[in-house]
Amino acid sequence: MNPKYQMVADALRAGILEGKYSRTLPTEQALCAQYQVSRQTVRQALSLLEAERLIDRRQGSGSHIRERKEPAAGRRLSIAVVTTYISDYIFPSILREIEAVCSENNSAPLLFATRNQFASERKILLTLLEMEHLDGVLVEGTKTGLPNPNIKLYQKLIDRGIPLVFMHGNYEQLPDTLSVLDDNCGGGRMLVDYLYQKGHRKIAGIFKYDDLQGRQRFAGYLEAMQEHALSVEDDQILWYSTDQKERFLVDSYVRDWAGRLTASCSAVVCYNDEIASRLVSYLTERGIAVPGDLAVVSFDDSQYSEMSKPRITSLSHRQYNVGRLAAELLFRHLRGESCASQLAPWFLSEKESS
Repeated sequence: MNPKYQMVADALRAGILEGKYSRTLPTEQALCAQYQVSRQTVRQALSLLEAERLIDRRQGSGSHIRERKEPAAGRRLSIAVVTTYISDYIFPSILREIEAVCSENNSAPLLFATRNQFASERKILLTLLEMEHLDGVLVEGTKTGLPNPNIKLYQKLIDRGIPLVFMHGNYEQLPDTLSVLDDNCGGGRMLVDYLYQKGHRKIAGIFKYDDLQGRQRFAGYLEAMQEHALSVEDDQILWYSTDQKERFLVDSYVRDWAGRLTASCSAVVCYNDEIASRLVSYLTERGIAVPGDLAVVSFDDSQYSEMSKPRITSLSHRQYNVGRLAAELLFRHLRGESCASQLAPWFLSEKESS
């Protein structure tokens, strides 16, 4: 079941898009009464709508609905959106932003998901190559930390003059493509620096090795550990892959590793909130206090961070949604404007787990 703030946000979003509200939303007090929820829940819902650029929240004057741009005249552009997943984790917010930008630019997004599998990615790329009209592709590559057997298919799209913009990860074999990536190295450094300032000197890590994000986050973690002259022990770093994730989340070895951490570490950096929330659950089951015995920090500031008990200190992109940035970059390229790849910055959202 979705959290209450998500359900309130969904109802308000639908009302905005249907034209139910003219210029402003009802007051927070009125929304609390209407949906029978707390003010904190309403504020979380409004924060989501603000991040989606549907509203502007102005102190003293409420939540104002942003003016929606009319689609440009002419032929509707056909944009393929290829992501690893659709409904899991952070992807709904990324896809909502892509869809909004496509709508503003008179385009029809076509959605595909690879499940982070090379075979699925190949089928999708072959489908795209068969399309008669395709104006551009927004793509989250598959297992970007590993050699990709589908590079030649990507190159065929490029050779046909179809612009690609990669999200979250890209391929060194396609050096001239545009991308919008998380500042993963910077994020890894930021979390270690934060823990160091809090007095931690033994810091473990959990990272994903088959995508670029995980490898870069580890690289940033490693740089900061070395800058602070902190030791990095092999048995304090845990690695997993996409194909291992479901087993990883329930594996007894991982539980045992989590239970042993407090003997040698006082903090741990996690690849993302999904992993961090499960780690916190394991620790709680063993009677290990977070953050009293072990501090936990992570990436993405997602609903996993909010729903965890305690809530997890995590890095947020705030208004820099990767989906929106990538879509806007693609349409600037299609208009012939000068473009360059981008890094989405991180901001620390400090909560109870640290």
